[in-house]
Amino acid sequence: MMRENQWLTSMAESNGIAVIVVTVLTLILVRLLYVLNRCGKSLRPTTVKPLSTLIVLGSGGHTAEMINLLLELQKDRFMPRYYVAAATDNMSLQKARTFESSSSSEKGTPAQYMQIYRSREVGQSYLTSVGTTLIAIAHALWLMIKIRPEVILCNGPGTCIPLCAIAFMFKVLGIRWSSIFYVESIARVKRLSLSGLLLYKLGIADQLYVQWPQLQRKYPRSIYVGCLM
Repeated sequence: MMRENQWLTSMAESNGIAVIVVTVLTLILVRLLYVLNRCGKSLRPTTVKPLSTLIVLGSGGHTAEMINLLLELQKDRFMPRYYVAAATDNMSLQKARTFESSSSSEKGTPAQYMQIYRSREVGQSYLTSVGTTLIAIAHALWLMIKIRPEVILCNGPGTCIPLCAIAFMFKVLGIRWSSIFYVESIARVKRLSLSGLLLYKLGIADQLYVQWPQLQRKYPRSIYVGCLM
């Protein structure tokens, strides 16, 4: 009889744990579907206060294109601004500083400049990139907890992927809602870059912009805005 009671108690505990696990997973799934559905819709401003903005810079042409985009930005609506570039990129943040210093003498919190580890360097083997990717994700998580941006602007560098993925995770967990805007490079005429494709396929970006009409036809959830250069 004692063994039977112990067995019944054990079964009840197991069933209770199973119910809790199923409930939690169901809630996460519902929240995930809600976030994915909301990310696919046009966003409307709900406040007039400035929005803290994370700007992800890439080497070479990526940074030049981003600076051109920022020239059209209503800077008083997107502040404070946080610029992030790869740890091995020595030029992008300098260009951002030059851009900020040449802007009008606006009041408010000055821009901040940060660097992040790259998941994989050019020519690095895929085997060793596993470790560097884990380091990059941990560093991206620390940055996102520190910054907690309301808006993320990016246009192609691979360094944006862990940042956007963590921002999406924060949405699902209800920690912070960061609106992610991805502008594909003008050099991408026929297909999206790997970064753009990941954000598009996974539904992470709130809005993904392309600069060529044939690209929008191939990826119908993207938004064609014409050439921005």
